[in-house]
Amino acid sequence: MYLRRFQKEDLQDLIALFKDTVRAINSKDYSDEEIQAWITSKTNFADWQESLTRNYCLVAIDNQNIVGFGDITTDGYLDRLYVHRDFQGQGIATVLCNQLELQAKGTIVTHASITAKGFFEKRGYRTRKEQKVFRNGVWLKNYVMQKD
Repeated sequence: MYLRRFQKEDLQDLIALFKDTVRAINSKDYSDEEIQAWITSKTNFADWQESLTRNYCLVAIDNQNIVGFGDITTDGYLDRLYVHRDFQGQGIATVLCNQLELQAKGTIVTHASITAKGFFEKRGYRTRKEQKVFRNGVWLKNYVMQKD
């Protein structure tokens, strides 16, 4: 496996990976209604293209297939971190997160799902608050987490 910077040709594959991962992995912590609201509200191609290009975005490649990706803003907001459902538990999220965190100049903040909260806690993130976000008519619980 290796990491490379995001390329605009990756966009469709990243959105597909995001949707599939949320359906397969996050379904243990969120209802079908919540999953549907999550994946349909967060997949505007133009918005993703713009933010992934602006942010520092890395893509994990294994045997020429995208197996994960993540991005962080210039001010330390870790926006997305997703690993393909068939590659969970292999350290890909750790490798991606290690490299993304190196881009931060200070405090890093993320909005972690219920599913991802433990991963971030193990990395030294602290929960600042539990929150509910409104997506397509549905409230979703997540956590504002911070690492100094």
